[in-house]
Amino acid sequence: MSSMKAMQITEPGSDFIEVEKEIPSPDANEVLIQVQACGICHSDAFVKDGTFPGINYPRVPGHEVIGTIEETGSNISSWHKGQRIGVGWHGGHCFQCEACRNGDFINCENAQVTGIHFDGGYAEYMTAPESALASIPKSLDSAKAAPLLCAGITTFNALRNSNLEAGDIVAVQGIGGLGHLGVQYAQHFGCEVVALSRGTEKKELAQELGADHYIDTTTTDPVEKLQSLGGADIILATAPSSKAITEIVNGLARNGQLMIVAATVDPVEVSPMQLITGRKSITGWPSGSPKASEDTLDFSALKKITPKIETFPLQQANEAYERMINNEARFRVVLDIN
Repeated sequence: MSSMKAMQITEPGSDFIEVEKEIPSPDANEVLIQVQACGICHSDAFVKDGTFPGINYPRVPGHEVIGTIEETGSNISSWHKGQRIGVGWHGGHCFQCEACRNGDFINCENAQVTGIHFDGGYAEYMTAPESALASIPKSLDSAKAAPLLCAGITTFNALRNSNLEAGDIVAVQGIGGLGHLGVQYAQHFGCEVVALSRGTEKKELAQELGADHYIDTTTTDPVEKLQSLGGADIILATAPSSKAITEIVNGLARNGQLMIVAATVDPVEVSPMQLITGRKSITGWPSGSPKASEDTLDFSALKKITPKIETFPLQQANEAYERMINNEARFRVVLDIN
């Protein structure tokens, strides 16, 4: 078979269109991947809407990819055919810039993004650089592992790189695709977990996932409630509402840290006095390198942490994307391809 099916965007704002494409050949430092599953992420809107600078069209999106290696490039020696691997947002780095020389690969000045700078996982096959590959624990199901390469690594990595200590109060703002994983990680890190969401619809699930407290922000003042618990040592902001994030800053404890992973362009409003009083801080966190993906996957397998997913066949990428972008999915949407 020399051709494959893919769902691609032909120009900004277009639907996903099913196309037959030639199966790509890997370069010397790449592998060819037979895709098993690819998660649909809110960041795929960058491709759909054309808002990421420098995207070339047509483009196949998808940066939560699980598959097996079908072929290796001539310079590849540490990966082999048939090996199950994952490719996340981080699509490779240059090893030469200042960030790379410091081992900070996620901030590589020449970093590629999977599904943006090269075709991603909304397809039966794709190629990826060796520097983008992560190995997958055998115990993880491919469809459930896929979102861990973006939603999982983002929340896991943010929390473990925060000022968090066992026993701390961690408030997770938003119980969606990121937040429902953040609750699980915080609970397994030994923290007292507070889930914040609008309404009571997600209360039972949040408690099942490990939340010790639930705050319905439509009926309860979240700042008052957090302060009655002693204040949040960490607020993990996962829902892309700058207004909602602004409203809970005063819920931080002394030395509290607002850790933002919700990717929104609207400003969060915080006064200097809010930070000066009690030495509070605000930090952003990007996802992470392929090694950090492996750490996330290994920890998730060890503690049996999995995302709640809905699966669709590749050809239904339009319907699947709509479920995600309209916030109807509970909680991550995955294309089940092979």
